[in-house]
Amino acid sequence: MANSNTLPLYQKVAVKRRVHRALDITILSLLVLLLTYRLFFLHTHGFSWLQATAFLSESWFTFTWLLLVATRWNFFNYKTYPDRLLKRVEELPPIDIFVTTADAALEPPIITVNTVLSLLAVDYPADKLTCYVSNDGGSPVIFYALSEALNFAKIWVPFCKKNHVQVRAPFRYFYNNKDDYLVAGDSPEFRHEWTKMKDEYEKLSQRIGQAALRDLTGELPHFSNVTSNNHPPIIKVIWENKEAGIDGLPHLIYVSREKKPEHQHHYKAGAMNVLTRVSGLMTNAPYILNVDCDMFVNNPEILLHGMCLLRDAIIDKEYAFVQFPQNFYDGLKDDPYGNQFHVLMEFIMGGTNGLQGPCYMGTGCIHRRKILYGQPPDGGSNFEVELHKRFGKSEKLKISAVDALRRIAHNPSRPLLSESHSIEALKEVASCDYEYNSSWGAQVGWLYGSAAEDLLTGLRIHQKGWKSALVVPKPKAFLGCAPSGGPTSLTQQRRWVTGQLEVLFSTKSPIFALIFGNLQLRQCMFYLWLSLWGIRSVPELLYTLLPAYCLISDSRFLPNVRELAACIPLLLFVVYNVQQLLQYMETGQSFRAWWNNQKMGRVNTMCSYLFGVIGIVFKLLGLSETTFEVTKKGLSTSNDEDEVKEDLGRFTFDESPLFVPATTIMMIQLMALSIGLSRSMEARSYVITELPMGEMICSVWLVLCFWPFLKGMFAKGRFGIPWPTLCKSSAFTLLFVLFALTKNE
Repeated sequence: MANSNTLPLYQKVAVKRRVHRALDITILSLLVLLLTYRLFFLHTHGFSWLQATAFLSESWFTFTWLLLVATRWNFFNYKTYPDRLLKRVEELPPIDIFVTTADAALEPPIITVNTVLSLLAVDYPADKLTCYVSNDGGSPVIFYALSEALNFAKIWVPFCKKNHVQVRAPFRYFYNNKDDYLVAGDSPEFRHEWTKMKDEYEKLSQRIGQAALRDLTGELPHFSNVTSNNHPPIIKVIWENKEAGIDGLPHLIYVSREKKPEHQHHYKAGAMNVLTRVSGLMTNAPYILNVDCDMFVNNPEILLHGMCLLRDAIIDKEYAFVQFPQNFYDGLKDDPYGNQFHVLMEFIMGGTNGLQGPCYMGTGCIHRRKILYGQPPDGGSNFEVELHKRFGKSEKLKISAVDALRRIAHNPSRPLLSESHSIEALKEVASCDYEYNSSWGAQVGWLYGSAAEDLLTGLRIHQKGWKSALVVPKPKAFLGCAPSGGPTSLTQQRRWVTGQLEVLFSTKSPIFALIFGNLQLRQCMFYLWLSLWGIRSVPELLYTLLPAYCLISDSRFLPNVRELAACIPLLLFVVYNVQQLLQYMETGQSFRAWWNNQKMGRVNTMCSYLFGVIGIVFKLLGLSETTFEVTKKGLSTSNDEDEVKEDLGRFTFDESPLFVPATTIMMIQLMALSIGLSRSMEARSYVITELPMGEMICSVWLVLCFWPFLKGMFAKGRFGIPWPTLCKSSAFTLLFVLFALTKNE
């Protein structure tokens, strides 16, 4: 029998998906055939704006499909063995955990508390963990909530480990009715303890909820005269594991960086860099796990899963970070807003394991500190010397950085606050002017220059030649809160697309990384596919208008039913949707979930992505700047009734201009179908071969895709489209119809 210390900690397993490969190639071939038909038509019939527009749009679809096929051609999974690593507990390295929250109103403190409690209770030696919580809004209620949560954590963490609790976020453990949450059985002793824990958690929730309604500056004087964009640095050690006990509680540290209105703060990236500097002085762990405030630990062995890879000798020389997929709790049935990303994580991000690895997703990721400091794979001969020139004015931080490069972690028994890292030294590196004349945000830490700081930072790491790995453990690693409601979901999508386009139209784009860096070709294709999400709104918008234009102007852009070429778009439509449906079925989702994602794909493209493009155009012209918008988070404490969930799944609207394009498209398609059918009835043309069947099918399909907007045109309240939006869309629809009729004359 093999010695447990010689058994591998992970396996990289190839996944054969021959059916999907065949479908990918079939779709690509059909797209090429369609382009060939367009060129032949233009050659034989002469130039036509209609055909040229269709050709350009279809060329874009072909290009992006080629990028996608290259991305997911080789699937690999990593299988990790945390039980084997536990037998080498002496090899486990220290880890610093970063939790970020920005707005106590949009991100309720109880959500942050649950995330922190789940992290404090993970299966990992407590003396090797430190949890840093960044409160970027400077709200005193976050500090109060964490201080109150500490007392609960002292009984919660032992309870979880004693009873082998699977889900260690209290709001999920106590209020989810699934039997597997009560893993310790129904013994009287356990039931008594369980009830006591629940009562204590409810008291904690009540205290935090009441604190949000009162002025806390009397109890917390260091928060006096603090506003969200103007306050000094506040760093507090809420809990220190002074005994350095394995079974105790990890260190818990509160950090609120300095903010002044006249200084640029760089949003989440700036907050992460402050956490990196503060933790570098205090604990300097060689690994950093960063988690958003709403992404609680769903798998208590998650750090062990990550270390199974990162502690491997070969991985150590080649891999920069381990990324876990984003998954969500209490997802509405059938994913009505298309934001749960099951297929994206399984069939696209899984394919990146065959390349240099997945992109950094901003949360649920374990980084090597030395690589965040900018170290290249070869180590760099003068790298330590260079760090002294670009790490800022803190000599103590420079020494800490050199220690990190040499893998010298601080002694866990050393006090968190001492002469070498006093509060004054910590406040210095958390000040808003510390990064001046340094390389923070440019070559060191999380990079600035995009609302998608995660994409930019991960791209820079891959550009240096590093690799990454996507690890998908069972049960899922982290669970977060997905936006519910039309405005919130679309706003989040617009922010992502805006950040992606900022990366694309900069000197840090994937193309430059390929030419001047060590980014591999297929990895570049993946980043291009990701960065081009927003731009696809332009050709897709044109393509949605083509069938309507043809029906109104009595022209055609698709082959006639009598032509053999009519089979090309028909087969393309069928094969593509069959493949999409197959992917949803393979990830355990329903037909309705597939259909909801198809609808939301069109809605996101026409609303969020289009406005992302407009925003970037304005930025490039110097007319405006992009902003980082925090997504509103919600907290569910019980399983909702079916009718309530159905109500939540209904699309909601507000007066945001985001809804104007999709409403306009719906109106245009309705007008086009009315005019097209009226013309056919007047001409008494009922023969299928004489009807514009292709264009009619396209318009009907678009009406079905934008069905929530059709319902919203007649609904009231938040489920109805506001009158200002309807008026604007009506005006755009009238202009389009007049334009098409004029061209017909």
